[in-house]
Amino acid sequence: MAYYSVQAMRTGFDVFSGYKFGKMTEGKWIKRIIFLETVAGVPGMVAAMVRHLNSLRKMKTDHGWIHTLLEEAENERMHLMVALQLRQPGALFRGAVLFAQGIFVNVFSIAYLISPHFCHRFVGYLEEEAVKTYSKCLQHIDHGCISHWQTQKAPDIAVSYWKMAPNSTLKDVILMIRADEAHHREVNHDFSELKTDEDNPYMPGK
Repeated sequence: MAYYSVQAMRTGFDVFSGYKFGKMTEGKWIKRIIFLETVAGVPGMVAAMVRHLNSLRKMKTDHGWIHTLLEEAENERMHLMVALQLRQPGALFRGAVLFAQGIFVNVFSIAYLISPHFCHRFVGYLEEEAVKTYSKCLQHIDHGCISHWQTQKAPDIAVSYWKMAPNSTLKDVILMIRADEAHHREVNHDFSELKTDEDNPYMPGK
């Protein structure tokens, strides 16, 4: 069910971002990345909040999950901050983000209260789709409409965040983001297999 939920969400997102219609352009890619990251930053924060409140209420340890979930949320937010260096979205786009976030935060919060296992599996599949998106983006960098990203300088915020070389390019940034998404995929699939009171196998920063 988690897989098909993500596929349905992906279909709607593809239509909204213009991914399925016409040629992809630099503008379409930037909009797609920005919208993707506004969604991707939600699950980790919601899951961390639910587990934090649960730990306070029950007066028991969280078994180390919270820090990993917050790291995920912060990492996705930084992806957004980097993308925003390329283009600032307009009022209509921001309104769509506000609407989507309002729905997704509430639905995911309720779902996490009901079944954390389902939610982590859902996020694992969501991150899988993100990996596919960034892989497609890299193809367009190598042989498509955004080939200039091979040489365009990486934003300073990206260089600082990932401790990249000063001469890094936007292609290098996309490679870093894809690696992050692949890591989040593995973490969430692993979390979906664990009992909620098992220790987190991922140490801080891993």
